[in-house]
Amino acid sequence: MNEHYFTASPSGSVQERTRRVLVCGTEYEVVTASGVFSADRLDRGTRVLLDHVPQPPAHGTFLDLGCGWGPIALAMAQASPQALVLATDVNERAVELTERNAAGAGLTNVSPYLAGDLQRRLTQSGRRLDLIWSNPPVRVGKRALHDLLTTWLSLLSEHGEAWLVVNKNLGADSLTRWLVEEGWQAGKSASAKGFRVLRVARS
Repeated sequence: MNEHYFTASPSGSVQERTRRVLVCGTEYEVVTASGVFSADRLDRGTRVLLDHVPQPPAHGTFLDLGCGWGPIALAMAQASPQALVLATDVNERAVELTERNAAGAGLTNVSPYLAGDLQRRLTQSGRRLDLIWSNPPVRVGKRALHDLLTTWLSLLSEHGEAWLVVNKNLGADSLTRWLVEEGWQAGKSASAKGFRVLRVARS
């Protein structure tokens, strides 16, 4: 079956796995599942991102964009327990797993939503995002990726920041150029293991 982790409702049978993973120095017991990004491990790109982002603020509204089973949301919530950590994905199974894994870790400040639902909530409330961390789904294709980033970056607060990790061989540099052309401050903050970590902010 030609399904991807960015399929909204994976139709294959769910094969859940319980794993112990180390995220930013904290060990978690998490549930992963088939049909979700990097179900077997903490993927290399996400690890590079978490190794190179600065300590998040103590307060604010944060977003894990493309949450998968939730490692970025767990890291944000653990680092800033007073912040509201939103997590979103188009994949229903991913949103459910992030909710379960945050609850299992005792992290009560994580709120996972399907992408469309969260967009509507933020638009209606006028709430803005102070921080976005993301390992974006570059394999959705350039146009879809650009649309995704345009949608969520537009929700950054005046002084908000987004930190993205992108494989150098999958267009990290061209994505940086596109972001600058679109009027964002964007540049490489770090490079490791074949990935670039990009910082994006309003101009």
